[in-house]
Amino acid sequence: MSENVRSTPVQPGERAPDFSLPAVHQAGSVSLSDYRGKSPVLVAIFRGLFCPFCRRAIAQMSASSAKLRQAGVEPIAVVATDLDNARLYFKLRPSKMAIVSDPDCTTHRAFGVPEPAMNDEMLQGIQTIRVNPNGALPEALPIVEAGPAMAKLDGYQTTATDERDRERHATQLKGQFLLDRDGVVRWANIECANEGLAGLGKFPTDAELQAAVKALG
Repeated sequence: MSENVRSTPVQPGERAPDFSLPAVHQAGSVSLSDYRGKSPVLVAIFRGLFCPFCRRAIAQMSASSAKLRQAGVEPIAVVATDLDNARLYFKLRPSKMAIVSDPDCTTHRAFGVPEPAMNDEMLQGIQTIRVNPNGALPEALPIVEAGPAMAKLDGYQTTATDERDRERHATQLKGQFLLDRDGVVRWANIECANEGLAGLGKFPTDAELQAAVKALG
């Protein structure tokens, strides 16, 4: 995909930017244009696998994939990590949907998913704002503590690639975009857009995804 940077997220009514990225779940690549004229697509754009909230959200999306396909929607997850790192992870934790590798976050920028700067306000926020986005923890914890606590709960050991990804994309947010058969965005959701840092780690529920799909008509 050619370099394309948006300052704001792609909005409903706009055509989604195309991408062609290495597939994690199979050989070759996956292109968004492959689906045009054939089926609606849910594109979910994630941080790297270093992020425990993203790992949980990917598993949640995978669990929803059968219902999405029953409704005629193909799910695609874009993960910001190297192909080898992603394939190792998903070999041990198989997914039920298409996953592509985008270590340089070209798709994130093309779709306009924000990557805010780590300034004093954000630093204070991650130290004081408490989150427990999917109820996995016994109680809400400050963001800076919630991530490590969830990783410990999952028994996940970060790789050297994960640590590099964290240094590069620690503040990258997530985004989900539902496209119709023509590749036009009909629904979009950006992490933290409504709640600020209190919304960090949240991912649309199965019911919210189904409602968005139903609205496609």
